[in-house]
Amino acid sequence: MSAIDDLPPLRQVIADHGLSARKSLGQNFLLDLNLTAKIARQAGDLSGTDVLEIGPGPGGLTRGLLAEGARRVLAIEKDARCLPALAEISARYPGQLQIVEGDALEIDPLVHLTPPIRVAANLPYNVGTELLVRWLTPPTWPPYWQSLTLMFQREVAERIVAQPGSKAYGRLAVLAQWRCEARIAMSLPPEAFTPPPKVSSAVVHLTALPAPKFEAEPEVLSRVVAMAFNQRRKMLRAALKGLGPDVEDRLRTAGIKPTERAEQVSLEGFCALARAVAAP
Repeated sequence: MSAIDDLPPLRQVIADHGLSARKSLGQNFLLDLNLTAKIARQAGDLSGTDVLEIGPGPGGLTRGLLAEGARRVLAIEKDARCLPALAEISARYPGQLQIVEGDALEIDPLVHLTPPIRVAANLPYNVGTELLVRWLTPPTWPPYWQSLTLMFQREVAERIVAQPGSKAYGRLAVLAQWRCEARIAMSLPPEAFTPPPKVSSAVVHLTALPAPKFEAEPEVLSRVVAMAFNQRRKMLRAALKGLGPDVEDRLRTAGIKPTERAEQVSLEGFCALARAVAAP
């Protein structure tokens, strides 16, 4: 385990502060500073950038982000037990780390951040997908962040980058790829974590596009995609019948066969359908 700074190794930090991972908080600690530094590098050039980190735990990724030159890191941590360990990092990097105790779902990070902003986090498994959907569906676009570099269970990561025709392709892929370039940046085995989860993990990097790839009203697209994949085994003419009696006509207007299923429809096809649904 390499030393990226002169702070103690993470195993010692966890032992000193009694930080056993809690399943109720979705915690799995990543203790290898080689790996946390590598994840931080996936976020790109951090000089002159504020970074939002959710669920820093004992601060492994936090240290990686600061060592990689982040201007400031805002770390939002729900587990009060982790605060003393994070305070030690803050003392090592004066003025560069702000720690906010609380639930990331309830805190407005923009109060504490100055653009340009990137998000990097080993997300707690129990809130990761909900946070991602929020970041992908802001009231206006482009969003406040330039990129998201996020750790997920491998299955969730594959859903984000999935292509039409695959079992992993669904609502998350459409939302992510409509407004972002998305790729899996690296994979991690269970044994990289303490305690080891039952599944592999992966880091996904999403770069915000200046504008969506295809024209569509966000609310309409989200509703159409949710309806289509909620009954993904059904033909679209059945899955989308709640859109109105003329749903088959609107599908044909979008260039989609009413007998197709959701996983067969491309991102461009869903956007065309959203425009057809929104039309008078």
